[in-house]
Amino acid sequence: MPNVAFVAPFYLPTTLRFLEAAAGLADVRLGVVTQEPLERTPASLRRGVASHVRVEDALSAEGIHSGLRRLSAELGGIDRLLGALEELQVPLGELRDALGIAGMGAAAADNFRDKSRMKDVLRAHGLPCARHALVRGEGEATAFSDAAGFPLIVKPPAGSGARGTFRVETPAQLRTAIAMSGPSAERPTLIEEFVVGEEHSFDAVSVGGHVVWHSINHYLPSPLEVLREPWIQWCVLLPREVDSPRYEEIRRVAGPALDALGMETGLSHMEWFRRPDGSVAISEVGARPPGAQFVTLISQAHDFDLYRAWAHLLVFDEFDPPPRPYAAGAAYLRGQGRGPVRRVAGIEEIARDLGPLCVEWRLPRTGQAQSASYEGEGYIIVRHPRTEVVEEALGRIITEVRVELST
Repeated sequence: MPNVAFVAPFYLPTTLRFLEAAAGLADVRLGVVTQEPLERTPASLRRGVASHVRVEDALSAEGIHSGLRRLSAELGGIDRLLGALEELQVPLGELRDALGIAGMGAAAADNFRDKSRMKDVLRAHGLPCARHALVRGEGEATAFSDAAGFPLIVKPPAGSGARGTFRVETPAQLRTAIAMSGPSAERPTLIEEFVVGEEHSFDAVSVGGHVVWHSINHYLPSPLEVLREPWIQWCVLLPREVDSPRYEEIRRVAGPALDALGMETGLSHMEWFRRPDGSVAISEVGARPPGAQFVTLISQAHDFDLYRAWAHLLVFDEFDPPPRPYAAGAAYLRGQGRGPVRRVAGIEEIARDLGPLCVEWRLPRTGQAQSASYEGEGYIIVRHPRTEVVEEALGRIITEVRVELST
């Protein structure tokens, strides 16, 4: 029976879904390293957790290591080390290397986490991605803009979820973005050309260095546009036709890209663009499950539990690719104005007309605090065997549902 350590710094809703999936695995002894006290562990989860260790810092290698020493003493060793957050991948890789635990090591984790290094690796292997540079001040940023032209993207090298990302179209905007990011020799800022085109993701499971399954989605509109306009209600569409010839080019380069970055066994999340001429460009790749309810969306499209399949994959190196009987999509409901939710309109009509299509939701509540996340105040997930039905339903939801904030 393998002893598995799961690092969950905080009991966020999505983290708990992954943790519950790991706790539900048969023939596994699970320990948790967290900053949360035992009493905050849901009662339903405690039954599947053999050991709970609280540490001061469950995001650093040092803090996690202190917890692993205690877990190892209680469980009799550690065979696998898991964590779903982007910020955990490098410290977990360092600890796997240091402790001889199977799984992704620090070098590969760094390839995925450091977006500048990632693009260097991809370019070295002849794989398509945006031109980029690490800049340490305004002078280097201006030199890059002179060579690459505008528009450009300015972002942290180790960011995730488009946080701290700016699109700049003029020298003045570039100066502002550089001033806000505050680059230095110790903490440079990543600057890259802005790729024009449709934005998608390629979510894949690899086993032994081979892609054995993948899912593709469409962002409507792009994540950067969503961040620039906080009032936009947006959606993600997972077409049923995942093997369509129109995705042939990204399938051709995705496997070699994951191989070049060092993916052996795991679930990865790749952002990519289709340019107007049909060519593709890889934006960035994460060596962890996707966020923004994507794991739930994929589970709905395939009618299986990807949370549990991810945990099983990382513990046993096994994955049984499921069929895809449905298209699925999520509409993210975002408030107009500022402050707590004052009113939600249009839900009754959507429930009446689209009720059978809606398979999961978290609806905004009156008085609810404004979300700090680009996911907004709530979401509705829909699915149907026909992609066009899902796309039409998503369009209706983001058009007809209105979340009004206090001001």
